[in-house]
Amino acid sequence: QVQLVESGGGEVQAGGSLRLSCAASGKTGGINTLGWYRGPENQRDVVARISNMNTTTYADSVKGRFSISRDNNSDTVYLQMNDLKPEDTGVYYCGLKQIWGPDYWGRGTQVTVSS
Repeated sequence: QVQLVESGGGEVQAGGSLRLSCAASGKTGGINTLGWYRGPENQRDVVARISNMNTTTYADSVKGRFSISRDNNSDTVYLQMNDLKPEDTGVYYCGLKQIWGPDYWGRGTQVTVSS
């Protein structure tokens, strides 16, 4: 079983920055992606994701502003969010998807961007 715990959310003025972290514990498969998502449980939209090969994917709305990374042990994923906009406001969920196992989700962390 894998547990994901997010941190780093908060309130910031438009144009500011936040850095989200997600720490994974438990056994994970080597072939996996870690990512950040927004939306309800039945429709989680990808904000950014990164594979075990460090291949990255970004939503068009955040390209050039957000940067995702993971540490060398692949047990922590980060989302550096720069030039934040009010439309970035929402609950950000950390998710792990693996080819030979189930998906796992964190409980979410709130990001609020004011104008």
